[in-house]
Amino acid sequence: MSVCEFKPGLEGIPAAQSSISFVDGQQGLLEYRGIRVEDLAQKSTFLETSYLLIWGELPTREQLAAFEHEVRYHRRIKYRIRDMMKCFPESGHPMDALQASAAALGLFYSRRDLDNPAYIRDAVVRLLAKIPTMVAAFDLMRKGNDPVRPRDDLDYSANFLYMLNEREPDPLAARIFDVCLMLHAEHTMNASTFSARVTASTLTDPYAVVASAVGTLGGPLHGGANEEVIGMLEEIGSVENVRPYIEECLQRKAKIMGFGHRVYKVKDPRATILQNLAEQLFEKFGHDKYYDIAVEIERVAEEKLSQKGIFPNVDFYSGLVYRKLGIPTDLFTPIFAIARVAGWLAHWKEQLAENRIFRPTQVYSGLHEADYIPIEQR
Repeated sequence: MSVCEFKPGLEGIPAAQSSISFVDGQQGLLEYRGIRVEDLAQKSTFLETSYLLIWGELPTREQLAAFEHEVRYHRRIKYRIRDMMKCFPESGHPMDALQASAAALGLFYSRRDLDNPAYIRDAVVRLLAKIPTMVAAFDLMRKGNDPVRPRDDLDYSANFLYMLNEREPDPLAARIFDVCLMLHAEHTMNASTFSARVTASTLTDPYAVVASAVGTLGGPLHGGANEEVIGMLEEIGSVENVRPYIEECLQRKAKIMGFGHRVYKVKDPRATILQNLAEQLFEKFGHDKYYDIAVEIERVAEEKLSQKGIFPNVDFYSGLVYRKLGIPTDLFTPIFAIARVAGWLAHWKEQLAENRIFRPTQVYSGLHEADYIPIEQR
């Protein structure tokens, strides 16, 4: 490839060498450090998976217990951060609140001591522990309520649902939410991960790295798509309206939210797992009519689009799971961020190991030797 060849969106251009995750879009395969995501979803936990991603191997029983203990006792946030969040406008999007709050952590904890393994570990623990607390706190404070203190006796996912809903969650709900976090924890060189690595390459602090990635994740073409899926289901309203809606979208060449992926040309393996999780939730806690609409969308879309390699992605069913867990729609993307912090930190750590600042070139398409026109002649 010529050095001057332009690829919009850097499509197909490797931006890094990484051993963190692997995707085979033709086979519908996703691996974290070589382990299939289906196996982790069945056998692991979010914190164990985070350890695997960040440190490159599954922890021993003692290592996992120590890691879980550290995360458990770093969940609380400084009162000044909490006071800052109380000043955020109630109408503000939770992703904007999260980006500002994540950046604010750097004011308290950043030393940029990037050669110190203890600083690296402390940053990992703090970000994994405090990001969920900030998401739950903002949701309560924008409603005029005080945030709920984290509970040290609850595990990672159960504690978040407790802080959000002010009641201890059902064990099945907590386990399903934990699996959701695992499924969203990492996915190779996506836009937010690339943003994280670019920011990390400047050797700034990890709190700025995560804040940068949160800002990137918030767009509707990335993490924000799961919110758009729920909006689409509500707009369609009934199973009978699915086919005309899909046909109209295709006629207008409009995007069907939750379908298609840059990499996957078959159904996203995470979507398959999430669909199963949704069914488990509905079986125990009651059906959701929007699930029937989603299933019909998948059926009609497969009929119309499968030959083009367009299938459900991770966003298509995740919103239905979160909805059944009692999570507000505009928190879907912040929850994506809670999970993806693990992947971002893994890439931050990997970037530091053999760092070179990102400095891509460009293809110039402007003028040359243009004349300056005096202002009175313009």
